[in-house]
Amino acid sequence: MVDLLLPVFRAGDTYTVDPEIDADGAVALWCAPEKTVFLVEDDAGTVLGTYYIRPNHPGRGAHVCNCGYVTARQSQGKGVARTMLSHSIETAREMGYRAMQYNFVVSTNARAIKTWQHAGFEVVGRLPGAFHHPTEGYVDALVMMLDLTDGD
Repeated sequence: MVDLLLPVFRAGDTYTVDPEIDADGAVALWCAPEKTVFLVEDDAGTVLGTYYIRPNHPGRGAHVCNCGYVTARQSQGKGVARTMLSHSIETAREMGYRAMQYNFVVSTNARAIKTWQHAGFEVVGRLPGAFHHPTEGYVDALVMMLDLTDGD
């Protein structure tokens, strides 16, 4: 888990996590009690990625879930993120969620945005200059959402 999370958090270009987070802190953050965490492994047991699903908000907002995804560097571009996304959508429906919302998608994360939009997510909000990217400076963050009710 640490080998997946730390490179992504340290890069500082997709998550708002402090890039100086230590290994214990990274695992504690990712595996917090309110989150259900999944690992994706190949047939040899090599971990290819991880994601979590959790209620986006408590109480009257708990019917909307939120997820976070990390793909191992060596597995990027091989469909792992799409596999995790598909599994998370199916799992969210099974858990009774009515929508999936991503609160803070960094606008420079083009691969993720394309993947989410291909799955039907819509940009429902834009936070101008909300993310301080390590090389691009202040960039927008997007709020993206997918209706899981099939129109019900």
